[in-house]
Amino acid sequence: MSKETISVVSSSRQATKSTVPAIEIVDLCKSFGSFKAVDHLSLTVQQGEIFGLLGPNGSGKTTTINMISGLTVPTSGEVHVLGHDVRHNARKVRQVLGAVPQETALYEELTAWANMDFHADIFGIPRKEKKERIIKTLELVQLIDRKDSRVGTFSGGMKRRLALGRALLHNPQLVYLDEPTLGVDVQARRVIWDYILSLRDQGKTVLITTNYLEEAQALCERLAIIDHGKLMAVDTPEHLKQTYGGSVIQLETAQPVKSLSDIRTLHGVQEVKQEGTHLVITTQGVTNIVPQVINIVLQEGELREITVREPNLEEIFLRLTGTALRD
Repeated sequence: MSKETISVVSSSRQATKSTVPAIEIVDLCKSFGSFKAVDHLSLTVQQGEIFGLLGPNGSGKTTTINMISGLTVPTSGEVHVLGHDVRHNARKVRQVLGAVPQETALYEELTAWANMDFHADIFGIPRKEKKERIIKTLELVQLIDRKDSRVGTFSGGMKRRLALGRALLHNPQLVYLDEPTLGVDVQARRVIWDYILSLRDQGKTVLITTNYLEEAQALCERLAIIDHGKLMAVDTPEHLKQTYGGSVIQLETAQPVKSLSDIRTLHGVQEVKQEGTHLVITTQGVTNIVPQVINIVLQEGELREITVREPNLEEIFLRLTGTALRD
C-alpha cells in the first residue's frame, strides 16, 4: 500500500492527537417504555485510536451506536462526535462518520464502480475529484481490477472490502465497523485487519463492534465492555487481563482431588473446576498461590503435571458479563 494511495483517501496522521475527543458520551440514557436499554453510560474515545465496543446481545451496544450515529434520539444525556452535538447537529456528524454496517447494503445488481459513484454523489464529492477518488479507493481495497464487475458476483470478503472502501470515499475522520470480518475467510480477514490498522496510521479513529474476541485483541488499543446498558469496564486488553483476570492453574493428578473446599478457601481463588483427574483453578490478584495449591494436592497423592497461564479476553468477558458474547 503506497503512501500516495493512502494520502488521496485520507490526510496523513497528525503528529499529535487533537484534544477534542472523537466520541464523548456523558450520562447517556435510552429507554423504550419501561425498558432501559442504555443506563447512564459515560465513555470517551480519543482521536486516532482503534476502540472496541463489546457486549452480549441485548447489552445496549447497538442502541449506543445508533445514538452516536444520530439515528436514535437519547432519552437523556449527551453525545458529541468530534465536538459536534449529535442531538442538534446530526447532519454534520454523518459527514464526518463513515459506517460499515453488519449488512453491507451494497447494490448487488450494479458494478463496484457504480456503487462508489452513487455514494460519492450522496456525500457531495466534487465532480472533478470523484473519478480520481474512486480509482484510488478501489486500488486501496484491491478491487480496481473488478471495477466493472457486478457486486453480486463478489465473494463475501470482496463485498466487505468494497463496503469499507465506500465508507472511506468521503474521507471521514471517524469510521464505524460493525462485525468487519463477518462471513469472510481467514485470508480475507487478515487483509481487512491490515486496512483497519492503516486507518489508525492515517490518524483516523476506528470504532469496532465485533463478536470475535481474537479480532478485538488484535486490533483494539482500548475496549469497553457493556452489559444491561451499563459500562462494566474500559481499558486496554492487557490491563483488563491484569485487573479482572488472574492466573489460570491447570493440573493433572493421579486421582481426583477430594480437598476442593480447601483450595476454594485460599485467598484469591475465584473458581475451581474438576473433571476426572484434570483440575482448573482460576485466581485473581495473587501471585503466590501455586505452592499452596501444590501442597494441598500432594497431601492426597501424585501430581503429574501443572501449567500456569494468563486468562484470555473471552474469560475476562465472561467474568464481567456472566454470558457468552454470542448469547
